[in-house]
Amino acid sequence: MKKLALLGALALSVFSLVSLADEPKPLKIGIEAAYPPFASKAPDGSIVGFDYDIGNALCEQMKVKCTWVEQEFDGLIPALKVRKIDAILSSMSITDDRKKSVDFTKRYYLTPARLVMKDGSTVSDSLAELQGKKIGVQRGSIHDRFAKEVLAPKGATIVPYGTQNEIYLDITAGRLDGTVADATLLEDGFLKTDAGKGYSFTGPAFTDAKYFGDGIGIAVRKGDKENLERINAAIAAIRANGKYKAIQDKYFNFDIYGPETN
Repeated sequence: MKKLALLGALALSVFSLVSLADEPKPLKIGIEAAYPPFASKAPDGSIVGFDYDIGNALCEQMKVKCTWVEQEFDGLIPALKVRKIDAILSSMSITDDRKKSVDFTKRYYLTPARLVMKDGSTVSDSLAELQGKKIGVQRGSIHDRFAKEVLAPKGATIVPYGTQNEIYLDITAGRLDGTVADATLLEDGFLKTDAGKGYSFTGPAFTDAKYFGDGIGIAVRKGDKENLERINAAIAAIRANGKYKAIQDKYFNFDIYGPETN
């Protein structure tokens, strides 16, 4: 009987170890909660935002326990390297410089540049309607370069400003016909305000990697193929099952993922 009991205990122990081995490894995710609407603090101190909701959806899809670790943005990659966290999900742009330090998943969003003009303005993909229009841009920004190289040849007059707020003032004063900038910035900083009433997005979304990069990805440690593959699979899954769109529509009135071909 004692031998049978011992064998039973050993079998149970082996089964428990196998079960634990089969369980997905938990994930510690680094985030800076200071960039609404992507991540910020609610009045009760909890984290809210697009990044946070996407991260939780990915963890649910992977059936893995996730822990959020708050960190200032410039400390996220160092924290990843010393294994304080396993991934960075904090609106981090995929750049060649960062690729030297971390591996990136496929993008989970690509913030497009958009044109904002008066309601009823129509701008086709050809941009021919911009002939003779005055378009404000923030001086020295990626949108400044884009406007001068892409919109100006279509006949638009590009007017540089020190800040985007100055542009909004001149749009409402009638000194500009519109502006081109980051879509989320335009939506939260202008279109959702009283000053932005009577204005809206028009024309195509601009996502050319030459000007706007490769999008926003989730960073993992160099060589961490396991997490890279399972997060990529989860991104594809929530895109396919509608969960991504449900989260997107909670925060934005445009497709923040961008074209599938990018």
